Amino acid sequence: MKILLHICCAQCAVYPVRRLRQKGHKVDGFWYNPNIHPFTEYTNRLESVRYFESQELVKIIYEDSYELEEFIKNVINDLENRCSHCYEMRLLRTAERAKREGYDRFTTTLLISPYQDHSMINQIGEKVGKKVGIEFFYEDLRPGFYESKNLAKEMNIYRQKYCGCIFSEKERYLKD
Repeated sequence: MKILLHICCAQCAVYPVRRLRQKGHKVDGFWYNPNIHPFTEYTNRLESVRYFESQELVKIIYEDSYELEEFIKNVINDLENRCSHCYEMRLLRTAERAKREGYDRFTTTLLISPYQDHSMINQIGEKVGKKVGIEFFYEDLRPGFYESKNLAKEMNIYRQKYCGCIFSEKERYLKD
């Protein structure tokens, strides 16, 4: 099966790419993360994905657009549900690209994180897939979370400290 994998960051892509390939799938990556803040964090993650691409010999399609204002406009009045908006905007763009480029399915590296809402991601993925006309591929990749972190460290891949948006950055650094 030919799968387009939305990549939130290189650290979270190592295990999913290897796992999906191991299962016999043809995997290409898709970079679209317009919500990451600050811009220096966005560029660090983008450059680490480019480095990962060269190390892992995986094709990555880049949609390099920084749409922070649009993201904030869409979530500011409902911050408690910001993640659902974030998942949907990225999965919708991935599904559209996957459909246009002839992939069989689409998925996301967000499924490796124990900090993400898998039920919500799966629901949104299925909804978006039906809307666009391409199936969402769900696999619980959390068992590979620490392996992916360790492999990223061995590969000298940049490892971020928070999910990505300005609000997750605030939560990370103002915990107490």
